[in-house]
Amino acid sequence: MISLQSLLAAGFVVVSGALEPDPRQSPTGAAPIRIEQEGALLPRADTLRPVGRMAVEQLQVPPLTFEPPRADQHEVDGVPVFHLHDATLPLVDFMVQIRGGTSHFPRDEMASVSGMATFIRNGGTQSIPPDSVALLADLLALDLGFASGGGGTVASLNTLTATLDEGLDLLRELLTSPGFHPEAVEIWRAQQLEQVRRREEDPMSLAYQEFNRLMYGDHPVGWVLEEEDLAAARLGEGRLREVHRTLFCRDRLTIGVAGDVQWEEILPRVERFLSTWPPCRSELQPAEEPELRRAGAVYILPRATEQTTIVLGQPGGRRDEESREYFATQVGNLILGGGGFSSRLMRRLRTEEGLTYGASSVWTNPRGYEGIFGVVTQTRAERTPDALRSIAELLEEFRDTAPEADERNRAVEQIANGYVFAFGSAAQIVARQMNNHVVGLPERWLERFLEGIQAVEPEEIRRVVAAHVEPEEMTVLLVGDPTRFDPRIEGFGPVFRLSPDGTVEPWDSSRP
Repeated sequence: MISLQSLLAAGFVVVSGALEPDPRQSPTGAAPIRIEQEGALLPRADTLRPVGRMAVEQLQVPPLTFEPPRADQHEVDGVPVFHLHDATLPLVDFMVQIRGGTSHFPRDEMASVSGMATFIRNGGTQSIPPDSVALLADLLALDLGFASGGGGTVASLNTLTATLDEGLDLLRELLTSPGFHPEAVEIWRAQQLEQVRRREEDPMSLAYQEFNRLMYGDHPVGWVLEEEDLAAARLGEGRLREVHRTLFCRDRLTIGVAGDVQWEEILPRVERFLSTWPPCRSELQPAEEPELRRAGAVYILPRATEQTTIVLGQPGGRRDEESREYFATQVGNLILGGGGFSSRLMRRLRTEEGLTYGASSVWTNPRGYEGIFGVVTQTRAERTPDALRSIAELLEEFRDTAPEADERNRAVEQIANGYVFAFGSAAQIVARQMNNHVVGLPERWLERFLEGIQAVEPEEIRRVVAAHVEPEEMTVLLVGDPTRFDPRIEGFGPVFRLSPDGTVEPWDSSRP
């Protein structure tokens, strides 16, 4: 209980049995309280400070603007170099991106191109054996990373600032003078052969591979390593060196540097790093644009499994990244199946109908050729037709009716809120700018992307879905046991049997 003495000490006086503030204690004479009736203490309306919910509702926050950190772009000996100084830790990330991958070579070079990053990392150099490379990296606390994809190879070095010079010398020698030690090549070849032999043990991986082959046919995007591709003769040192000379040359390079080094300090090191890189002897052969499958049909790959793996999709349209249609596909895909448990596919197939543990959608937009819209899920074999019907109904609804404003807002916020994780480190920022430069995205693409996403309207989503999503024209792949469901799936076109070797034939229900 508040005592009379404490109130008096705070500047109040007793008047007619009630308390009033003592104006002598206030320079302005303004009383923090007023008396409505004798003995009652009430706050003055003009001096009331909001608290709790009232205070929160009255907060005025200026609009947030997205201004991601940016690396400075330079050019050294004709090579683009992105640099971002960050003195937080005494570490430096040095990244190299080399353009050119399997899509620029014939099929018989697929293995040599696919394994190139591993051969460089584990095969030593022409002057340092593989085990010595590993010891040197450990001694200097170097983190070396190499990866290859359809579009090129990425190499990275993370090192203490004090050992930057030694790390760059080792990275340069690995990239420009690889040893291609036969043991390292053979280890990779044996691992890939084992993956080929075990491919049928993983229905989901098998489904992805066979679906890509169905959609893209005999094109690098749809190629899958087979035993023939991994023949020892295709991985001889002579062939590896020829592929290496074609790809690892100066004109294909983009470099990124992030961390505890100023531009004036890294410039001479970049010049030294580039000094042993030869110019490219020729331009890369442009990859042909694939002819995607467009006719609706069902392909069954029989497997004695408890669940059926379902992959269905169709060409998703070709669009410029800065078009409103592109941004609508990104938001629409998140609403449909790319948003995890909040997506429509998960709510319908898992929560409402109990058909699956998970379902998702993708809507790709590769540069240079048309992407794919697709849906992936797994369900108990007997429920396969039910799952397909539910997916088709959901897609029809998505084609006919625009999302509610709240649903659109949640999807946009999810993309915007997740965007911050792309800028967790200076190395991430530089790597993203490097990649955007290599694939030809416009200047300040990161800001444009977020602005485009936030401008998407619900009706734009409906229009782009109606233009590119047609269930009756989808290619449907079922990996499972057709003896446990009726293979005559209605509404998706004719049914075919698919063999592991890619052979396709009309479905014959009399065959086991």
